[in-house]
Amino acid sequence: MSYREYRSPKREERERKERRKRKRDNSDVILSPPDKSLLIIVTFLVIIGLLAIFSATAPKCLREGANLASFLIKQTVYAGVGFFAMGFFARFDYKKLEKYNDKFMWVVIVLLLILQFTPLGVSINGAKRWINLGFMQLQPSELAKPLFCMLLASLFKDKIDLNTFLKNGTKVILPMIIILGLIFKQPNLSMVIILTMTTLALYIAGRGSWLPISIGGGVAGFGILTMLPKLLHGYQMDRITVWLNPGSDAQGKGYNIIQSLIAFASGGFSGSGYGSSIQKLAYLPECHTDFIFAIIAEEFGFLGCLFVLGLFVALVHRGLRISKRCPDMYGKLLAIGITFVFGFQAFLNMSVASSFMPVTGVTLPFISYGGTSIIVSLAMVGILLNISKQRIKKLRTETNE
Repeated sequence: MSYREYRSPKREERERKERRKRKRDNSDVILSPPDKSLLIIVTFLVIIGLLAIFSATAPKCLREGANLASFLIKQTVYAGVGFFAMGFFARFDYKKLEKYNDKFMWVVIVLLLILQFTPLGVSINGAKRWINLGFMQLQPSELAKPLFCMLLASLFKDKIDLNTFLKNGTKVILPMIIILGLIFKQPNLSMVIILTMTTLALYIAGRGSWLPISIGGGVAGFGILTMLPKLLHGYQMDRITVWLNPGSDAQGKGYNIIQSLIAFASGGFSGSGYGSSIQKLAYLPECHTDFIFAIIAEEFGFLGCLFVLGLFVALVHRGLRISKRCPDMYGKLLAIGITFVFGFQAFLNMSVASSFMPVTGVTLPFISYGGTSIIVSLAMVGILLNISKQRIKKLRTETNE
């Protein structure tokens, strides 16, 4: 055997690894139908939302002399648009979304500026969060949720180091800070919390170092203890105070949470029955948005709450499974971000309704009334469904190479 024909064991092993890599690049990614389980879970949540909205808003419509199903009809139309958006993004290759990051980012910034500094901005209950479009009210902060998932997935898909942050500081990080500042100014602290926690979750998922988290957590903790009373608006501090003792202002700022807890207590184990809620009869304001979970608890009891909670747990499980099977890092992080947004927002809403956390003014995904919310949420599900179509094929162990 000549020297050229001889191959050392290390060289043969290296060649085998290269062949495996080429196989993974060419044949390890297969196309499959979208995740049907995820689609079924989301459809159930939307249907539950429509039923809950009709039950919660019918007495209000009756008092105002409007069509009993007016809120239901509007939400059904919004849901129809949302399912159309979901179908579009389920067919749109998620890898192409990355090239629209900059355009989408500037659209969100412009909308937030229009909301804040033009007469089109609408204030409700002291918060300026909506743009009046005539046929509907657009909430630009909802668009920040998919935007942050897209920007962070692009930023963290490669190695996370100081050079990455310095390189992308003005291009990505600074606009994100501007968006958070504009949302905080509305004020919409709950959305700021969701976007901040999504950033932290994707940083960890992208294998970022724990040292910046530890330092940032310490600085943030010190800042919260010293500056929180000055940074937060007066009504936000009142919410924290009332959360600790709702009875201190039972007819004022503690009224909502007390009525919500009464709804939970009235529901018991199996609930009072669909349409039989007493708290929705002008006792619990915003019962079709922020506190819709309390109406579900009163009418369907512990079993109904457990079923809704189970659907969200199943949604998170499917989202993480989709992320695990995705063949590229961008898709993995995008799926994790979208899944985290749904899971964390649902956790916040249900925690507020049950007085586990202070009132934050966050809606329950797919269930609470809101046009922008359900359209954006279903569009994000469409992206998840598209990611689920591409997955890693299991390989047989190579033995004869």
